[in-house]
Amino acid sequence: MGSNPDRAQHHHRSPSQRGLVSSPPASARCPHCQWLAHIDHAEWNHVMRGETELQSVDRHFNELLQELRVAQTGVQILFAFLLGLAFTPRFPDLTSGQQGIYLVTLVLSAVSAALLIAPVGYHRTVFRQRLRPQLVTTGHRYAVAGLVLLLLALVGAVHLAASFVLGAWASLLAAALAGLFVTLWFVVPLVHRVRHQHRPTRPTPDPPATD
Repeated sequence: MGSNPDRAQHHHRSPSQRGLVSSPPASARCPHCQWLAHIDHAEWNHVMRGETELQSVDRHFNELLQELRVAQTGVQILFAFLLGLAFTPRFPDLTSGQQGIYLVTLVLSAVSAALLIAPVGYHRTVFRQRLRPQLVTTGHRYAVAGLVLLLLALVGAVHLAASFVLGAWASLLAAALAGLFVTLWFVVPLVHRVRHQHRPTRPTPDPPATD
């Protein structure tokens, strides 16, 4: 007996995972795909990854920590550079505009560092309080806000350094870099998020029967 190609193409569960949740609808053209679009995220993790809700939260927390380590390295290097710049011999020669850009950039990098380090303090404060889901949600918000401020701080630092070479054209370079960072960090992921959103699909009705 030959294999069914449609079943092989749209099969998303192993036999051992059957019966974990309700059966997929039978009326759709691709029942398994439509079923996966209807279930919530926790149930999807349970079926596809074999994770409980607590295991899923632990995985999200570990992923968040890895991402924060990458971002913290960048903001720490930038913050150290900006702090050292104030003690260089040429710093008093900066114009008032350049000093204003320096001060804003320094504050942005400091607040960004605070946000990216904040999940550590949150974790220590709620240690053994069974608040891991709240920690992941709050840490995610801290990370997004910290990345936005880090982006602005990087643009400000480039603008400040380029102003010594390009003069007024440094603003154009900073704007171009800001657009590049926004595209790479936010626009591309958001486009993919919208394009690949799991949305329920209506089955295509069968054509009317003809005599």
